[in-house]
Amino acid sequence: MTEMPSSPPPARRFLMVHGVQHRRPRDHWLWWLTEALRQRGEQVLYPQFPTPEQPSMNEWVDLLHAELAQLGEQERVVVCHSLGCALWLHAAQSLPEDLRVTRVLLVSPLGDQAFTAANGNEEFRLDGIGRELLTAASAKAPHVVVSATDPYAPADPRAWSAALGLDCDVLPAAGHITPQDGYGPWPAALDWCLREQSPVSPATGP
Repeated sequence: MTEMPSSPPPARRFLMVHGVQHRRPRDHWLWWLTEALRQRGEQVLYPQFPTPEQPSMNEWVDLLHAELAQLGEQERVVVCHSLGCALWLHAAQSLPEDLRVTRVLLVSPLGDQAFTAANGNEEFRLDGIGRELLTAASAKAPHVVVSATDPYAPADPRAWSAALGLDCDVLPAAGHITPQDGYGPWPAALDWCLREQSPVSPATGP
């Protein structure tokens, strides 16, 4: 019997947005997620943002806009980690209509204590983020995933998310959700990307 050809994946593209001091290490869940999606025939952009040790808001917003323009006319899905979440929150305040996306995953957003000159990200501080503008930047409200043991997270992640009109999954003990915290392979993040499955659960292995 002739096998029926498998159906192609839905017409969509993904954009991975990393954080400070990130140079796309192979053991990071963003790298794993990119490869897992590509192996399934998905189109994924995973750009290296410039000078990640001393990021520039203007440079990062410019590159984000350029990458968003590469997502085409189909479903647009953005996955952000750490400072990448702050970048999205800022960019959403003035995002041109033609760059708006379908859905966004915000993993390990930063609290006020994380924005310091010592961390090289002070200009990304989240002052005056407008809920209405954030909502308008994506067809569906962004989904937040944060760890209860993240020293860089907002003090009350659920309240922080609710103030912006966002749903929030709090993982019990996942640190800043990095390879050091056991986040290389992360099947639940893949499930969210492919099927928008939530809540997003912790990684089950290194």
